[in-house]
Amino acid sequence: MVMEINHRKEENKGAFIATENGAKAGEMTYSKAGDTLIIIDHTEVDPAFGGQGVGKKMVLAAVDFARENNIKILPLCPFAKAAFDKDSTIQDVL
Repeated sequence: MVMEINHRKEENKGAFIATENGAKAGEMTYSKAGDTLIIIDHTEVDPAFGGQGVGKKMVLAAVDFARENNIKILPLCPFAKAAFDKDSTIQDVL
């Protein structure tokens, strides 16, 4: 059972979607604010996948995306903000 995180991009927004064996485990959405900032506005995890670190995996996928594209993240979603507050190793993208 492998968790996959897929990134869906639209014009001014996007999402990181977690799936496992074809089942949607969670989704974290963001909006683009210009070319150098994304705003994480919502994180949702299916209760069936609770306690498995799904939300954290989506945050880490967003961090990788930000680092690769030299952009910053503004975590307005309480879950994402808490994840950044707890982990100093990902705060370089704030």
